[in-house]
Amino acid sequence: MSRYHYGGQALLEGVMIRGRTHMVAAVRAPSGEIVYHEELLPPSARSLARWPFLRGLYSLWDTLWLGMRALTFSANVAVGDPQVQIGTGGMVGVLVLALAFGVGLFFVLPLLLSRLVEPVILAPWARTLLEGLIRLGILLLYLAIIGQLPDLRRVFAYHGAEHKAVNAYEAGAPLDVEAIRPFSTAHARCGTAFLLLVVVLCVLVFAPFGALPFGLRLVSRVLLVPVVAALAYETMRLGATYAEQPFVRALLAPALFLQRLTTRPPDDGMLEVALSALRRALELDAAERT
Repeated sequence: MSRYHYGGQALLEGVMIRGRTHMVAAVRAPSGEIVYHEELLPPSARSLARWPFLRGLYSLWDTLWLGMRALTFSANVAVGDPQVQIGTGGMVGVLVLALAFGVGLFFVLPLLLSRLVEPVILAPWARTLLEGLIRLGILLLYLAIIGQLPDLRRVFAYHGAEHKAVNAYEAGAPLDVEAIRPFSTAHARCGTAFLLLVVVLCVLVFAPFGALPFGLRLVSRVLLVPVVAALAYETMRLGATYAEQPFVRALLAPALFLQRLTTRPPDDGMLEVALSALRRALELDAAERT
């Protein structure tokens, strides 16, 4: 069996790690102790993960779904009541709104803005390229703005802690604070890298539709979101597999550099939380296989 690629996300004063069989969220409570939330992943999650392209779409939804549940847990810990739950209907509603916001901001808005200069840019390929540059600008501006919010700066530090823990695990280093401290806060499979890949791949995927009337181009942007997401996932997965190759490292460099906007150097307490989540996920996966 191939080695599983562990990953996760930062939470409010915590880290979530998605393992092969379980999701684990570890959060620092106001009392100082680390509290946990664990979920057994359904068998369908493990079977779909083996199918190229389909696994990218499932992974996106799975990441959003588990991430929302873990964020809810971390928020409840922060207010002192980790048992509060949001119903399935409420969770689906929030996720649908989040996806609609993302599609509108990163897929529809760049097309609307690029249309303002269409009278002077006649070539379809040039319009698509301009749209891609606008999309990149929106992404960079969005990340730069949210990175200045005080509460999110701590979340970004936990993001760095998560990356350090996963990097150390993949390097075979001991999973303790002192050993993982020197590792990078950037990682090739980060969601920030995924967003940058989406921006780049949009130019290629949307290029054949550049000569269509505006209305059809607008529809194509929405309908092709799953295609772009699946391609971005497979590209990121392939890049992470061969990340040590010099050519691949050069291609990954912009994505790793961009993570400076979404990570911060963590303190030892944050590293302890990230390690707790990772170690617990490893323990649960090992127990499931025995």
